[in-house]
Amino acid sequence: MDFLTKIVEFIHSTQVLQQFKEVDAGGLFTNPWFLVPFLCLLGYMLYKQDFREIVVIIIGFGCWHISGTEYMNTLIVGEEIQLAKVLPVVFGAACILGVIIYMYFGKSD
Repeated sequence: MDFLTKIVEFIHSTQVLQQFKEVDAGGLFTNPWFLVPFLCLLGYMLYKQDFREIVVIIIGFGCWHISGTEYMNTLIVGEEIQLAKVLPVVFGAACILGVIIYMYFGKSD
């Protein structure tokens, strides 16, 4: 437990969570220092026909986008979790996890 406490303290001291909240998505995708390597990575994956990894990247960016919406900000009001709003999020996460498990373990190449 002491090890996990040190990790949590490190994350809080570096303010990683705050940095994730303040990411400028429009600026990120217009920055050539990010865009050129990202497009090269996607091009390489298309060349290698590694569509599973492309789908995982798209899912990751989709989850990142959804986590910043107003809907996610209203999941907790005061100190109470809004169960009616959490259930669709849990269902969506289960579906995404099911797709990823199917892509890696259920489908043969």
